[in-house]
Amino acid sequence: MAESAIGTSDESFHLETRFLEEWDRDLVSMDPLSFPGYEPPVAESVRCGTVSGAAGDYVLIDCDFSRQGGTMGVVAGERIVRAFHRATDRGLSVAYRVSSGGARLQEGMFSLVQMARTSSALVEHRRAGLMTAAALRNPTTGGVYASWASGADVRIATPGAVIGFGGPRVVEQVTGFRPPATSHTAESAYANGLVDDLVPEENQQLRLEAILGVAPAPPLRLPSRRTLGAESMKAGALDTRARIDVVRSHTRASGLDWAARSTDSWIDLHGTDPSIRAGIATIDGERVVVVAMDRFHRGDGTGLPGPGAFRLARRAIALADRLRLPLVTFVDTPGADPSPTAEAGGIAHEIGHTLTAMAALSSVSVCVVVGEGGSGGAMALAHADHVGMLAHSLFWVIGPEAGAAVLYRDPTKTTELARSFEPTAAELVASGFADCRIQETSADVRRYIVESIRRGDAGNRNARLDSMTVGALTIVDATVST
Repeated sequence: MAESAIGTSDESFHLETRFLEEWDRDLVSMDPLSFPGYEPPVAESVRCGTVSGAAGDYVLIDCDFSRQGGTMGVVAGERIVRAFHRATDRGLSVAYRVSSGGARLQEGMFSLVQMARTSSALVEHRRAGLMTAAALRNPTTGGVYASWASGADVRIATPGAVIGFGGPRVVEQVTGFRPPATSHTAESAYANGLVDDLVPEENQQLRLEAILGVAPAPPLRLPSRRTLGAESMKAGALDTRARIDVVRSHTRASGLDWAARSTDSWIDLHGTDPSIRAGIATIDGERVVVVAMDRFHRGDGTGLPGPGAFRLARRAIALADRLRLPLVTFVDTPGADPSPTAEAGGIAHEIGHTLTAMAALSSVSVCVVVGEGGSGGAMALAHADHVGMLAHSLFWVIGPEAGAAVLYRDPTKTTELARSFEPTAAELVASGFADCRIQETSADVRRYIVESIRRGDAGNRNARLDSMTVGALTIVDATVST
């Protein structure tokens, strides 16, 4: 990283980062309430300016607890607002390093309104299609956490950090009991999908730069557990039962395996249900957002995505839309979770909203069906501009076991019904649902994705499905003689 154009003796600013240009050091609070005993600080809690990464410049907002408890008063809020405005004007991404006690109490409502002002400035930056990334350190609480700090596109946190809207003392005062040690922690935030990774402070700056795309990101690494496909088999030689067995084999690669082999780098977007994983990735130098199903995350091949899985998918789709990045989905699921718990959690609602997010996506989308496409849970991620199916993949309106129970109440009809659904890649290409049948190799899958992205055709998803529907219609003469 470049050395600062402005010197500093502030050791709390961490030696790994230097500003190229630091902004608004001349701003000083007027002590708007004439608060007893309060003296406006010389070293303010927030510092802002430009920083150089390996592949470009970005804006850094540094909010440090060692300076006035990291509290946000008038000066801090104004610096943050101006930083977002300058970043928007210059087309730069913004990184945050945050450790804060929240609003500055000695400045009263003048402090509290900075929550709204900074959030509005962040919205303007987001509307410009620019990215933000935050490192939440110890502690991150109150009005800072509940405004611009939580609004970052990707959030990492220091292991063991106190993170929460109210600090433990505030919680005890308001509720009458002190929160348990497992609450208000970075680990709790991660478990609940509120932060995307736990990263030691010495590694956070490089991670922030990788998230913003101004430094290299590592690849997605998975245990070597499953083969890519069944290249040696001839799809035409398999009967229906054999096709089902192949697509559900515990040695067959699922969506996350294909995502790992099809991408060159990966920044994880963390959710609460690992049956769907999402990340910001690169494919042959192209930055993309990826959503991948993993039916084997529990080890048993069930992998029924629940409401939390689709919430993560929608977050990823929204990010792709706002940043105008291509979206790539890898589909492999026997279906969505139909359990009472999932129903109470709004599974139908989440699938429906995932479909509308896919329909509204302004950037190009590519779906690769790598295994089983089971009903609406799979369709939610297959509503894409380009759909390719691996040679042995299947896609049906409902799993044949459930379908046999519904239509015949006879499990012996499963294979017969599966055949009647015409679910194979060849049949679905012929119907117009899919573009092509893809050979089950990394090179062929990657080639299909890259070529589809380069073709563009954002919005083609609706035209393709409209054409498929028209092909299945018959117009009957409904004229009635009187």
